[in-house]
Amino acid sequence: MKRLRVLVMLHPQLVPPDSLEGCSERQIDEWRVEYDVLGALRTAGHEVRVCAVLDSLEPLDRELRNWKPHVVFNLLEEFNGVVAYEANLVAHLELMSQPYTGCNPRGLMLSRDKVLSKQLLRSAGIATPQWVVTPRGRRPSLPADLHFPLIVKSATDDASLGIAQASVVHDLTQLRSRVRLMHEKYGCDALIEEYIDGRELYVGVLGNERPLALPVWELQFGRLPKRMSRIATRRIKWDRAYQRSLGIGPRPAPGLNALQVRRIHSVALAAWRALRLSGLARIDFRLREDGQLFVLEANPNPNIARIEDFATSAAAAGIDYAELIRRLLRAGMTYQAAWRD
Repeated sequence: MKRLRVLVMLHPQLVPPDSLEGCSERQIDEWRVEYDVLGALRTAGHEVRVCAVLDSLEPLDRELRNWKPHVVFNLLEEFNGVVAYEANLVAHLELMSQPYTGCNPRGLMLSRDKVLSKQLLRSAGIATPQWVVTPRGRRPSLPADLHFPLIVKSATDDASLGIAQASVVHDLTQLRSRVRLMHEKYGCDALIEEYIDGRELYVGVLGNERPLALPVWELQFGRLPKRMSRIATRRIKWDRAYQRSLGIGPRPAPGLNALQVRRIHSVALAAWRALRLSGLARIDFRLREDGQLFVLEANPNPNIARIEDFATSAAAAGIDYAELIRRLLRAGMTYQAAWRD
C-alpha cells in the first residue's frame, strides 16, 4: 500500500503516550487500541496525525480542509459522551466526502439500537433470544412467552455496561430491582432478554461487499465458580487480574466440527447483511447444549487491540496485525458511500 495521510480520530482522554514505559496495566488498557493502531500505522510508513474530538467538530473540519487526509481512521465511539451520536460522526465524514475506516452510519445506527437490531435479525430468519423492553419510568411487564431466568441489559450501551452477575434474574422481585437500577443508575431503557445458558462464541467479520468471516472464538470462563452465570460481565471483560486468576479469556473455540463452523459463519454473514454493516464487526452468539444457535448482538467497530479477540482471531486466519490495519484502511478507502456515485 502506498504511503497515506491518515488522520486518527479519537477521544481526547485516549490520546496515548509515545511509550509504555512507566505506565500501569490499568492505564494502558484505557488507550491500548489507540496505542496499537497509531504504532502500526507509523511502522507501515504512513503520515499520521491525531485529531481529538470531544464536543466540537471544528478541529476535525480544520484537518479535513487543510491537510486533506486520504482516510480517517475512526476510533471514536461517542460525541460529547453520547454513544447514540456515533453514527452522526461518521455521517458527517460522508457529508464531507471523506473516506474513513469502520462501519457506515446506517450499520452503526441499526446495530447500536439493540431492540431494532433484534427485530431486523428476527425478520431475516436469524434466531435471537426472546425479549421485551421496559422504558425508563415504567415497571416491567412480561409477555406470556418470556420465562425466567432472564437477563437485564441496557437497550443502547455496549462494552458490558451495567452487566453483572445480578443481571441474571430468577423472579419478579429480582427483575424489578435490576430494571430500576438500569433506569436510575445508567439512565437507559432496560432490555429484558431470555437467558440462554450455553457457550459464548464470537465471529469477527472484515470487509465490505465481500466480507470475510474470521475463525470462531469463544469466551472461555475458566475456573469461574459453577454457581455463577456464564456471562460477559464488565469485570470479566475488563479486569485483567480477575481474568488471570480464573483463566478467563477469549480463545479459539474448541470442539466445533466443520459443519458447525460453516453454519456459524453463515449466520454471522447473514447478520452482517441484515444490519447493513461494513468495515468490521463482531457477531456475538450463544450456542446452547442442544445445538441451537442464537445471535445475541452485533458489535460494529469492535475492540481491535492486538491482544483482543478480533485481532487474535484474524492472526489465526493468517492476518497479522500490520495486515489487519492495512485491510481496514483498504476497506475504508473502497467503501461505496453514496457520495462516490
